Amino acid sequence: MRFRSVQLSMRFIVPLALVLALFGYFAIPWMENLTVRWFVRDLDTRSQLVSSTLQQPLLNYLEDNDSARINDAFSRAIQDERLYALAFCDPSGKLAYKTDTYPVSLGCPRGAEGEEANPVVKLPRGPVHVSSRELTQDGIAAGRLVLVQDMSFIERRSEDTKKYILGLFVLLAGAISLITVLIAHLSWHGWLNGVRDMLRGELSPRPQGPMPPEIAPLASELRALLNEYNRELQGNGVESQPWGPDTLKTLLNQDLAGDQILVVSNREPYIHVNTPNGVKVQRPASGLVTAVEAVMRACSGTWIAHGAGSADRDTVDANDHVPVPPEHPSYTLRRVWLSKEEEQGYYYGFANEGLWPLCHIAHVRPVFRSSDWAEYVKVNQRFADAVIQEARSDNPVVLVQDYHFALLPRMVRAVLPKATIITFWHIPWPNPESFGICPWREEILDGMLGSTILGFHTPFHRKNFLDTVDRYLETRIENEASTVSYGNELTQVKPYPISIAWPEPVPDECDVAACRAEIRQALALPADQLLGIGVDRLDYTKGIVERFQAVERMLELHPDIVGKFTFVQIAAPTRSSLDEYQNFEARVRALAQRINQRFSSGSYLPIILKTEHHEQAQLRTYFRASEVCSVTSLHDGMNLVAKEFIASRDDEQGVLILSQFTGAARELHEALIVNPYHIEEGAEALYRALRMPADEQRERMRTMRVRVRDFNVYRWAGRMLQDAARLRQRERVRSRINSLSQNRVRKGEA
Repeated sequence: MRFRSVQLSMRFIVPLALVLALFGYFAIPWMENLTVRWFVRDLDTRSQLVSSTLQQPLLNYLEDNDSARINDAFSRAIQDERLYALAFCDPSGKLAYKTDTYPVSLGCPRGAEGEEANPVVKLPRGPVHVSSRELTQDGIAAGRLVLVQDMSFIERRSEDTKKYILGLFVLLAGAISLITVLIAHLSWHGWLNGVRDMLRGELSPRPQGPMPPEIAPLASELRALLNEYNRELQGNGVESQPWGPDTLKTLLNQDLAGDQILVVSNREPYIHVNTPNGVKVQRPASGLVTAVEAVMRACSGTWIAHGAGSADRDTVDANDHVPVPPEHPSYTLRRVWLSKEEEQGYYYGFANEGLWPLCHIAHVRPVFRSSDWAEYVKVNQRFADAVIQEARSDNPVVLVQDYHFALLPRMVRAVLPKATIITFWHIPWPNPESFGICPWREEILDGMLGSTILGFHTPFHRKNFLDTVDRYLETRIENEASTVSYGNELTQVKPYPISIAWPEPVPDECDVAACRAEIRQALALPADQLLGIGVDRLDYTKGIVERFQAVERMLELHPDIVGKFTFVQIAAPTRSSLDEYQNFEARVRALAQRINQRFSSGSYLPIILKTEHHEQAQLRTYFRASEVCSVTSLHDGMNLVAKEFIASRDDEQGVLILSQFTGAARELHEALIVNPYHIEEGAEALYRALRMPADEQRERMRTMRVRVRDFNVYRWAGRMLQDAARLRQRERVRSRINSLSQNRVRKGEA
């Protein structure tokens, strides 16, 4: 590693040294010549000064023909260390007076005053500067004064200058090399860390700023290569092809030998309700249901869920079973019945007043009551018993969904030790300090570690869980293998980012233009009205208030948008019996009303709030009709609305605004990633989305669509089931080895 670091440094230092050496090769002679010219100019000036000083006394001495005084004046003058010799030539050019140091070879230099062609003369003792000045009296030439100045000091100073320049270049080269190598290493390590984060799926989507510029140009290409690599890597015997129901069925038959699949969740995929027009079937507004239901259609297993519909009891058989989907049954729904007290304590109490705010860290204080905990334990056991009853063998594959059933894996494991239990936690997992608030934290962790495989949406949530286990339980954690050894059992903890089923083409579906016209007509909006869409449950973690505030701020900052933009918020009511949710709904309604009153004019309303359930087909029409979809969760596990919006845009238009606190933000990097708490940032992102050119929209949307299509829900389920198949196969091999060993021991004893 150190050798590679030296090699990397030399790549920068050697070219830099060569450039500086070449620069010095030309710069030093130029500096030397420039220095000589400066000194010669100074000597010319000094010669004129000396000549002017000696002129008048010398003319007087010449008039008196006083040779002694002339020689004495010359002798005193050359006592200056730089003035080497003096001479006087008469008008005929004959050398009349000179000092002893005057070189005879110079004679009497001729030329116009101060215009010697080459004032520097090379003598055996060294170079000298020769200048002459004509002396006149009363306009009559009296002769010429010749001054010879020593230039050896110039050579000495020139040599010193060379040394200083060379030293400066060496120091400069060293400093520049050091700074260059330091910056190069920092940039290189930053780039490598960014790439490693991307390889691990841990690249943070703009928490404090944009993606590092060194990575941005390669990010899309690298992700595409990673996607392709993962597609090949995760094939595991299944031909490389887009994952779908058939691929998942092939996987189940090949790797799991058709083993029974049981799903456990609180929310059921289909609800039967009584209406004045008879029994109606509804699908709940749940990302979990959207994802898992597509898997169950492919697996043909049994889904165990709480029967909460008003007509649910009327539609099941004697075993509480009902085939679903109603139009084309492909799997079985087993309903579990709860009393009002059980539902209140287990679901509304411990799960949604305790675990939900605890895990989301959404500024709502979690509430834990012993009575709620007791109901939570009871209901988990009720569902565990249902799993055991539905199991046709002692080793089914059980898919446990979400925070409602943290205790169930251990309960099932106690009765079916050979079962493969895959628990997927659909919401975030907090840091150890936050989770420590829960009074029954050890019991929760113990129950979850009854799983064979434990899945989270992101590596960050997985790491938080491992840190929590390390803090509160006596375990052995293998970070590289991502396993937890607890109570002689091994649990594999991995990230499995959930997705959606890529929609099949709908024959009668309206095209985008028709969807736009249909929605605007239904909302009584102009045909050219810009439209934004938000689809959430009416939950305080979804950032609906912050989203409305961003809309308001955008209208403040960009008044040209007022009257031209409408934001539609579809918010299905949820957990309405809880005070926090009632207060939140009231707050949302009040905020929408205030913003509408502030900006409304005529029939224009900037925000249209629809607090009612919408079917998937209706939502897809809204998605296709909108210019922008805003997902501003304050904290979220994945958020599938973002992926549903992308899947609906086969025109490759539309812009997704996505909170950095969603798991989806770690995958959908081409969305406009925002901090939902920063209202101005959200407002500017919304305005940018509405003004984004079609070409940029297409480029962003095309990349995200490929990713969502390739990494769909079947692939999500397939990865978990492949891991389960490997573990089951390993367990079978281990059982055979143990059986053979026991047989040998028995034969030996016999």
